[in-house]
Amino acid sequence: MKGKTNSSFTRSITPYRKRRSFTKTPEPKGAKKKPSKEPIFVVQKHHARSLHFDLRLEMGGALKSWAVPKGPPKKIGEKHLAILTEDHPMEYAKFEGIIPKGEYGAGKVKIWDSGTYENVKSDSMAKCFKNGVIEFKANGKRLKGNYALVHFKEKNWLLIKVKTKK
Repeated sequence: MKGKTNSSFTRSITPYRKRRSFTKTPEPKGAKKKPSKEPIFVVQKHHARSLHFDLRLEMGGALKSWAVPKGPPKKIGEKHLAILTEDHPMEYAKFEGIIPKGEYGAGKVKIWDSGTYENVKSDSMAKCFKNGVIEFKANGKRLKGNYALVHFKEKNWLLIKVKTKK
């Protein structure tokens, strides 16, 4: 079982590792980590080819990641495009810095917000992801309340600010 978990983690972040030259970029290579007591999220402001925000949710020992061009929605019912990108290692949750020109994702990365999140559904986050509907409550300084990620086409999802259920 232990080997299976490690190999699924390695498969998860293989695309991330293949796109980067770790002798040139300050980004973390990533190592298998124990899951957090409470799952974490991070939103990073990324000045790459175009300014966008990267939403990352801890799932299965890695950070499931989406590029959100307009940033997280602020008003209930507001929907923003979220484009699924490769999983990132857990260490990326603390990464801030400049990815050098010529490297994948070149530009400045700054943490915009971070915190913990709660799965609103009774199914596991992995099953919610597979089914294409993730609902979570963000507990950050800026990102607070309930959100949904809804898959609609290929790598395209919608990030929606939803009403908090009581």
